[in-house]
Amino acid sequence: MNIQDRREISREYFSRERLAEHHFRSFNAFLDRGMQRVVDEKETIETDIGDKEGEEPVYVELGDVRVVTPRVREADGSEELLYPQEARLRNITYAAPVFMEMAIIKGGEEEEERVVDQTETKIGRMPIMVGSNKCNIAGFTKEELIDIGEDPADPGGYFIVNGSERVLMTSEDLAPNKILAETDTKYGDTIEVAKTFSQRRGYRALVLVERTRDGLLEVSFPSVSGSINFVTLIRALGLESDEEIVHRVSEDPEIVKFMLENLEAAEVQTTEGAIEELGKRVASGQGKNYQLKRANYVIDRYLLPHLHEDGVEEEDVRINKAYYLCRMAEACFELALERRDADDKDHYANKRLKVSGDLMKDLFRTALNKLARDVKYQLERANMRNRQLSVSTVVRSDVLTERLEHPIATGNWVGGRSGVSQLVDRTNYMGVLSHLRRLRSPLSRSQPHFEARDLHATQWGRIGPSETPEGPNCGLVKNFAQAMELSQNVEDEQELKQELAAMGVSGIPGIESIDQQQPADD
Repeated sequence: MNIQDRREISREYFSRERLAEHHFRSFNAFLDRGMQRVVDEKETIETDIGDKEGEEPVYVELGDVRVVTPRVREADGSEELLYPQEARLRNITYAAPVFMEMAIIKGGEEEEERVVDQTETKIGRMPIMVGSNKCNIAGFTKEELIDIGEDPADPGGYFIVNGSERVLMTSEDLAPNKILAETDTKYGDTIEVAKTFSQRRGYRALVLVERTRDGLLEVSFPSVSGSINFVTLIRALGLESDEEIVHRVSEDPEIVKFMLENLEAAEVQTTEGAIEELGKRVASGQGKNYQLKRANYVIDRYLLPHLHEDGVEEEDVRINKAYYLCRMAEACFELALERRDADDKDHYANKRLKVSGDLMKDLFRTALNKLARDVKYQLERANMRNRQLSVSTVVRSDVLTERLEHPIATGNWVGGRSGVSQLVDRTNYMGVLSHLRRLRSPLSRSQPHFEARDLHATQWGRIGPSETPEGPNCGLVKNFAQAMELSQNVEDEQELKQELAAMGVSGIPGIESIDQQQPADD
């Protein structure tokens, strides 16, 4: 390919304004599907009304959510369309009203449920990305943009909060729900560790399977102090027999030998005994019934939450968790026997990028939970004062609005992260484009992290090798390569697995009888 052809391809590629495309696609997907999914996760807002004898229980059912285009309320009460340039000049937020269907329902399972009040109400205002589908200038021609005072060459992809232009920084993160095996130094000894960041509905739990210097396996996960014996936990999840546990870990004779050592060291032999043992750990000093209840709650709620699926029986979920832990144990043993290399955390296959839509989804989930708590409080207060229960009176829209606008204005995000949103670099046009295509690592700037700062071979074609700041941010703040396209999350994971299975790919978790499926025609 000669230099003229390259110039033509480059001119054609960049004439379609694709430099901030990853922000638009991500934010549009959040508005179209992500918001509704967060609402569907929440589903209802429970209240304490009905705890007293003779009092009917009350709860709120959440329905469809929708966002209109940005509006501004004037002093006389009228509402007008808002354009980005006006928001900049008037130092106001470029935001759109959010409406949601809500129904207050009285009565429980024993009594007949009835709807007290049902309506679509305004729950707050959502900052809108300039240039996204809900932006008022989306689809405008060059002449129309000039008429309303907008720059036709402006790439968009940022928000306007209190008149300031704020861009959400794309964040690097380790891939969730994936087993990573590595060696670690603990108390002066080298041990093998398999870990996974189990993530579901915004909750993230680190689960570790460690092989100690004695060759015994131990598991660590949130809400349980210290480590739990691997075999004990597997039995608590429903795998009782020695043969089945060994078979699920591996058929390899060397690994079977390691597993027999673990089985000999096991303190309990039954599922009931294992749950009792776990109960003593998570609720020591409490009554036996409470210990059992707490043990069951902990393994259902905090252990590998990503394996939960709606409509799947709890027993099946527990068995799947046991199988997953066995796979993690196998990774530890393979590492100890040098059958596999330690996973490279800097390899780009082991990373995921959180773009604007993913960050806004985290923010909206937190804001909706805050709104739900406020609605619960307002309902209980209105009921105590014997007032009529109405959706419009119990929803305070400024609760959600404040929770959405403040993090974008300050950069202090949910989960204790800071610097997530930044003022757009308006030094020159190239500065704006560079800022929109920047990504940051969550690692601490004060630590050396030599390997994380280095160029990695898998960054070829994805990350620009030369554009990075000097000083403490060197190698941690990077930029996308010029023609890099960022793929978005696959919406239907099961559909993708079925498609791969039909092509003849084997060993896909969650798809049964893969070997019997015929490869798809070319």
